[in-house]
Amino acid sequence: MSNPVKIDRSVKHGRHSGGLGIEILFPGLVLENGDSGVGAIGRIDHAHFRPGSRVPMHPHKNDEILTYLRAGAITHYDTVGHVEEVTPQRLMLMNAGHTFQHEEVSAPDSEPLAALQIFMRPRAEDLEPMVQFHDFDAAYSLNQWRLLAGPTEAPLVLRAEAWIHDARLLTRHTLRVPETPAAEAARLLYVFSGAITVTGLSLKEGESAFLDGNQDIIEAVVQSDLVFFTTDLSAPVFKKGMFSGNVLSA
Repeated sequence: MSNPVKIDRSVKHGRHSGGLGIEILFPGLVLENGDSGVGAIGRIDHAHFRPGSRVPMHPHKNDEILTYLRAGAITHYDTVGHVEEVTPQRLMLMNAGHTFQHEEVSAPDSEPLAALQIFMRPRAEDLEPMVQFHDFDAAYSLNQWRLLAGPTEAPLVLRAEAWIHDARLLTRHTLRVPETPAAEAARLLYVFSGAITVTGLSLKEGESAFLDGNQDIIEAVVQSDLVFFTTDLSAPVFKKGMFSGNVLSA
């Protein structure tokens, strides 16, 4: 990818049901190469819950799912036996594998929830299901990248050659993109909130761009929450996950 590619809202799909509203990003659609995802990055859902909302028990299969909260809290129930609270400081990675179901509930007196549900592709199908939780030192990483998930030596372990970082960039602060951990990589910057400039692009909440190299400098126009994805394009990925899979497949 020799040039940055802007992904605008036209690539997103909206869905609203009860107290849940979701904007769905299929990052590969803008590349028009027959894959709705890119490497191990399958799909990104930007979700908003009203207090007291519930997502009933539902299945996942062959998805690696990072629940990334920036406001509010939910209680997670699953068929592996967990009953756990997820917050902006306590994140969850569901490695769905061959069989997995879960539901999410927000308390009636909770703060409205804002989150990403990030669907990554595993390196192989029908792995053993498991769920991971990690308590970070703080809800936000100010003006520096924080590794959330990766294949090794990460707080949450992805079963794929992919890495997810985040940062809160204060107004007028700048930040260089993370070092590339793979020789053949695709790199996606997602603006969860705020507005930034990078490599001649202006991006605001809900927008994203593919970037090249390690020299791109991000500047916050206003305080911004950023999520940065890297996927090794030379590594194997399973592209038929229930949510992370390629929706353009015949």
